[in-house]
Amino acid sequence: MNQPSFEWQHYIALMEQLLAVPLTDERRRELEFQLARIAAMAEPLMAFPLADRQETAGVYTL
Repeated sequence: MNQPSFEWQHYIALMEQLLAVPLTDERRRELEFQLARIAAMAEPLMAFPLADRQETAGVYTL
């Protein structure tokens, strides 16, 4: 599953502006580390094949 690495620094900068949440350099580095870690943990789950007829999420109707 060797995908190119995601540009977390760019994403964090955009979210910082969008959400108007100023971060220190230390917090940006820690956030980048944690987001990369979460993405690495999710990678095997995202790669798990689902059958064509299997629902990916519950469907709620009224």
